[in-house]
Amino acid sequence: MKVALITGGGRGIGAGIADALAAESWNVAFCGRTEPEKMKARVAELEKKHDVRALYVQCDVSNRDDRRATFARVLEEFGSLNALVNNAGVAPLVRADIMEATEESFDRVMNINLKGPYFLTQLVANYMAEQKKKDPNFSATIVNVGSVSATVASVSRGEYCLSKAGVGMATLLWAVRLAEFGIPVYEIRPGIIKSDMTSAVTAKYDKLIAEGLTLQPRWGLPEDVGKAVASLLRGDFPYSTGQTINVGGGMEIGRL
Repeated sequence: MKVALITGGGRGIGAGIADALAAESWNVAFCGRTEPEKMKARVAELEKKHDVRALYVQCDVSNRDDRRATFARVLEEFGSLNALVNNAGVAPLVRADIMEATEESFDRVMNINLKGPYFLTQLVANYMAEQKKKDPNFSATIVNVGSVSATVASVSRGEYCLSKAGVGMATLLWAVRLAEFGIPVYEIRPGIIKSDMTSAVTAKYDKLIAEGLTLQPRWGLPEDVGKAVASLLRGDFPYSTGQTINVGGGMEIGRL
């Protein structure tokens, strides 16, 4: 079985991705900041429901030692890694106007949302490139989970928007760099997805969706993102490295 590592895979969008991949017989490793004891039931659920192997590792992706330890643990447990899904991300602790936002908030969001996945990708990409040199048929794919906020400005979440715009460029950079090894890199760009991150603004987006914010008049769900990631990892887009798949119900389309 192929093995995928999903950062931030214990809840929300990450959990939707883990479910979608496990349903297609991927062994799944996922990581997050939650204590391992609290994830035992989730690991058991994935294994029993989908007849795969699952692993949870506690990891702060902004921490270099955590990233290295997580990668080593995955290789120790499974012996291989075929896909990296950079999903872990946070919103600002306080939605503050960019006229007043703090450097501390900026650093926190950028370290988790951009720096962490950038250097985790570096770690995994070097491993995948070596495997490709040994065996050109080795399956390897990288997927970044960005956000519609990469292109839609939200002045109360400036650091988040900047971090996700950076993820978009990171996708292009890694697609270019890894092309010589035959390793495709993609970005999934979710819109308004029902998760713990958006729970505090449910009423706001209920109203906006009812007023036509999205062409498809509903919230996005974690499984919508999971299905898109699964399609990429199946190899359904073999000639599209570096591309962005929008999962936002059409909200990114400009209208008059």
